[in-house]
Amino acid sequence: MKGLETLKKDIKESYIFSRKNLIYLIIPLIVEQLLAVAVGMADTIMVASVGERAVSAVSLVDSINILLINVFAALATGGAVVAGQYIGRNQGEKASNAGEQLIVFVTLISLVITVLLYAGRSFILNVVFGSIEPLVAEYANTYMMIVFASIPFIAVYNSGAALFRAMGNSQITMKTSLIMNTINVVGNAVLIYGFRMGVEGVAIPTLLSRAVAAIIIILLLRDESLVIHISKPFKYKFDGKMVKNILQIGIPNGIENSMFQLGKILLLSVVSTFGTISITANAVANTVTAFQVLPGAAIGLALVTVVSQCVGAGDYDQARYYTRLLIKYAYIAMALINGIVILASSFILKVYNLSPETAALAKKVLIFYGINACIAWPLSFTLPNTLRAAKDVRYAMIISVGSMWITRIGLGILFAKYLGFGMFGVWIGMICDWYVRAGFFIHRYRGVKWQEKSYNSQQSKFSEL
Repeated sequence: MKGLETLKKDIKESYIFSRKNLIYLIIPLIVEQLLAVAVGMADTIMVASVGERAVSAVSLVDSINILLINVFAALATGGAVVAGQYIGRNQGEKASNAGEQLIVFVTLISLVITVLLYAGRSFILNVVFGSIEPLVAEYANTYMMIVFASIPFIAVYNSGAALFRAMGNSQITMKTSLIMNTINVVGNAVLIYGFRMGVEGVAIPTLLSRAVAAIIIILLLRDESLVIHISKPFKYKFDGKMVKNILQIGIPNGIENSMFQLGKILLLSVVSTFGTISITANAVANTVTAFQVLPGAAIGLALVTVVSQCVGAGDYDQARYYTRLLIKYAYIAMALINGIVILASSFILKVYNLSPETAALAKKVLIFYGINACIAWPLSFTLPNTLRAAKDVRYAMIISVGSMWITRIGLGILFAKYLGFGMFGVWIGMICDWYVRAGFFIHRYRGVKWQEKSYNSQQSKFSEL
C-alpha cells in the first residue's frame, strides 16, 4: 500500500504543473480579474454622481463594448490554445509564429470593426438600444464617440495577455492590468470630480488606459528570451495554415461569445421597457455580479493554459487531473466570495446612491445570483474551457448558443414580460441556462470525444509532414 502511494506521489511530481506553479498562475489572474471588476464598479460609482441616466447610458454602450471584447478574447483564446499546444510539444518557434499571426490578424480585424461602429452609431442608438429617454441617448452617443476608439487597443492587449498566459506567465498581465486600471480610475476621479465632466470623464481615461496597456504588452513581447515573442526585426509573413488553426478555435469560440453578448443586449432591450429603475438596477447588478464569478473566471483562464499544454504533450490523464483540481479550487473560491457579497450586499449598494426601489431590486438579484453561482457556474463556464483547450470548441459553441437562445432568452422573455416578473425574470432565465449548460458539459467531459478532437487534429498535422 505504501509503494502505491509512493508511485502516485512520483507520478504527480512528474506532472507539467506543480501546485506551486498553479498558485503562481492563478493568483495573478484573480488579481487581474479583481482589478477589472473593481474598476468597473468604480466607474459606475463615479458615473452615478452624474445621475442614474448617465449610469444607464454607460451600461448600454458597454454592452456593445463587452460584445466586441468577448469576440477578440475568443480569437485570443484560439491563439493561446494553438501556442500552448506547441509549447507542450516543445516547438517554441511555431508558438512564436502563432503569436505573431494572432496579433496582426486581430489588429486588422479590430480596425475594420471600429470603422463600422462609428458608421453605425445611429442604428445602435435608435434600433439596438430600443426606446430610451432623450437624455440617456445623448449621454450614450457622447460615450460611444470616445470609447469606440479604444477597441483596437483592447483587442491588441487581450491578444498579448493571452499569449503571456499561454506561457504560464500571468504576473506580466497582472502588472500591466494594474497600470491600465490605475490610469483609468485616477483619470475618472480627476475628470469627473476635478473637472466636473460627465460621461466624457469616464470615456477618456478608458481610451488612454487601453492605449497604454496595448503599447506595454507589445513592447514586452519583443523580448526574444520568451518562448513566445515578436521577432526582431519584425518581418511579418502571412501563414495561412497557422491562422486557420487559430480561427478553428477562435471562430466557434467567438460565435459563442458574441451570441452570448448579443443575447444580453437583446434582453437589455427588454429590461429597458421596464423603465430607468430597472435599467439602473440591472446595470449595478451586472457590475457586482461580475465580482461574484471572478474566481471562476480567473481559474477558467488558467485551465486553458494548463490543459492546452497537457493536450500538446498528448497526456489526457494530466488534463483530467488538472481539470478536477481547478474546478475544486473554483468551487471553494466561489463559495467564499459569494458568501461575502451576499452578507455585504446592503453596504455595497449604498455606495451607488440608488433610490430605495432600485437598491431593493438590485439586492434581490445579487442574492439570487450568488446562491446559484455557487452551485452551477463553475460547471457551466469553467469546465468547458477544458474542451476548448482540447479543440472541442464546436461542441462548446453549439451547447452554449443553443442553451442561450432557448433557455436564457426564451425563458427570460417569458418570465419578464408574460409571467410578470419584470427585470428579475431576465435573471431567472439566465440561471436556468446555467443548469442546462452544466448538464451537457458534464456529460461531454465524462466521455472521450473531446480527447479525440485534439488527437485527430494532431494526427492530421503529422501526416502532412
